[in-house]
Amino acid sequence: MRTGTEEKTPIVIRADNVEDYLRRAFGDDASLIGLCDIAAPGEQGMKEFGYGKPVCIEFTVGGVRKSAVLSIMRGDKYGHQFYWDRAAILMFQHEASGRMEKHVRSLGLGYFDEKDAMTPVTRPKEFFIVSEKAPGYDYYLDLERIRKGGFRPGDLDMARRFARFLAGVHARKKDDPDLYLRRIRNLIGASECIFGLVDAYPHPYEHFLPERFAALEKRIIDWRWKLRGYAHRLTEVHGDFHPWNILVTGEGESEARDFSVLDRSRGEWGDAADDVATLAINYLLFGLYEKPRLTGDFEKMYMAFFETYLRASGDDEMLSVIAPFFVFRGLVIASPQWYPNHPLPVRQGLLRFLENVLEDDRFDCQNINKYME
Repeated sequence: MRTGTEEKTPIVIRADNVEDYLRRAFGDDASLIGLCDIAAPGEQGMKEFGYGKPVCIEFTVGGVRKSAVLSIMRGDKYGHQFYWDRAAILMFQHEASGRMEKHVRSLGLGYFDEKDAMTPVTRPKEFFIVSEKAPGYDYYLDLERIRKGGFRPGDLDMARRFARFLAGVHARKKDDPDLYLRRIRNLIGASECIFGLVDAYPHPYEHFLPERFAALEKRIIDWRWKLRGYAHRLTEVHGDFHPWNILVTGEGESEARDFSVLDRSRGEWGDAADDVATLAINYLLFGLYEKPRLTGDFEKMYMAFFETYLRASGDDEMLSVIAPFFVFRGLVIASPQWYPNHPLPVRQGLLRFLENVLEDDRFDCQNINKYME
């Protein structure tokens, strides 16, 4: 399967595949007349860069001659690295073009399979995915049990298992500076990330006034420019590694206890700090239900997770980049929309943490409570 910029062979547009597509899309009486190039190199005036090279199709349907343009997109650094990026744009054009006055109409939407055969997508309304059903229970239930006084020594082992799992995932690296910059750009400005989450808070929000949000965003921009120097960190990630996306199997202290993960998000590649921050901040969240600082069993689990990860990965540099990832996840779990039932001190503690963590160039993982002041 082709993935992103790793396309092994270019798509070959063959007449027999085009004609087969026309018959599947328009009926058995569709017939291909011929193909031709549009806008060969040097024929677009001063414009040299483009997202794809169109091909003209001449064909008949029921004996009536028709002309169409077949367009595909190439991968590039402008947010089109992966075929699903390009698919989203073409889906939009297919759906929306016909609703605009004077815009050319889309005649069909489809995809090229691994053999370059053209398969039509007919009148899509919504897309779906069907996944296997894994056994187990949500990991957050363990955290709820611990919060109620049910800590077990095996809970430390599970935190260490998560750390070793992530270290193994993050061992797979990728050399693509443009993709790393895209991930940082998305972390800060995407609708489901920092700026989008800020916009989703009530405005004005009495517990975090607009001037505090503005100061937070300005500080985040400083971090964006700092992280431009860390493009070598691009690595495989899960992208949403939190207790509601982890299923635990087994009971008690048994070695048979294991876990599986759900709902990989926001891309296959990113910074390892994303996954580490996403899980680690939940130990703080559940700990804040008891005290305004991280103490006791949740502090032990947090330290077991962090120390094991740093030892297994050897990624001490992560501490120099993790702050904005804490801010992203902190905005999620402090959100009155996503987590409406937090007591106010819990919400205030999380928001205070994500402000303070940005002020250190390097996260002091041994002294997390200094960020709670």
